[in-house]
Amino acid sequence: MIRFVGAGPGAADLITVRGQRVIETSPVCLYAGSLVPGELLARCPEGARIVDTANLNLDQILDEMVTAHEQGLDVARLHSGDPSVFSAMAEQMRRLDALGVPYEVVPGVPAFAAAAASLKRELTVPGVAQTIILTRTSERATPMPPGEDLTTLSRSKATMVLHLAVQRIEPVAAELTETYGHDCPVAVVAYASRDDEVIIRGTLGDISELVRAAGVKRTAVIIVGQVLTAEQFPDSHLYSAARSR
Repeated sequence: MIRFVGAGPGAADLITVRGQRVIETSPVCLYAGSLVPGELLARCPEGARIVDTANLNLDQILDEMVTAHEQGLDVARLHSGDPSVFSAMAEQMRRLDALGVPYEVVPGVPAFAAAAASLKRELTVPGVAQTIILTRTSERATPMPPGEDLTTLSRSKATMVLHLAVQRIEPVAAELTETYGHDCPVAVVAYASRDDEVIIRGTLGDISELVRAAGVKRTAVIIVGQVLTAEQFPDSHLYSAARSR
């Protein structure tokens, strides 16, 4: 069986029990380069075939998985974070479906959740924001679908999380300023949950300068929204004493 496993945001212990079990019992492991911590790879069984897919194309990756499957070997295909978001898992599953090769998906801890934990912030705060937009930009990636440009997405002023966008922090901040405003809080978290984690807090007005000064250029999420600094908000009805049982 081939299993796509969410390997988490970076800390080796931020992985599900199921995901760890898959790693420990699969004689073949494919992992997404430096995005997957070495401590996780150390949990592979002795003698396992461990393949770094960072420099492989899609055909080569599929060949590794299909060959192992034909040999009756279980495969752990590790993706950073959670594979449901920006993992490029869909095209691999499409190929496997066409070949009739079975697979499963094991969810993981997404990068935005690890970033929010490091910031000690809830991204959905009563009366402030109850919606989270997970998105990216099209620079160095496939084009965004119509209607998913930042200006359109930001009109709701919901909490926005941008992946794969920190290299374009200047144009991103400039575009979002038009709707969120110059003083809107922003946080950039690089290498969330790792020992070398970097947290940068600012506003849309100054975040570009702060990010450049910190030298952050990759492996980061950008979080935008009033939830980052909100303190005056009503308690949730979830635990209200007045809530009818």
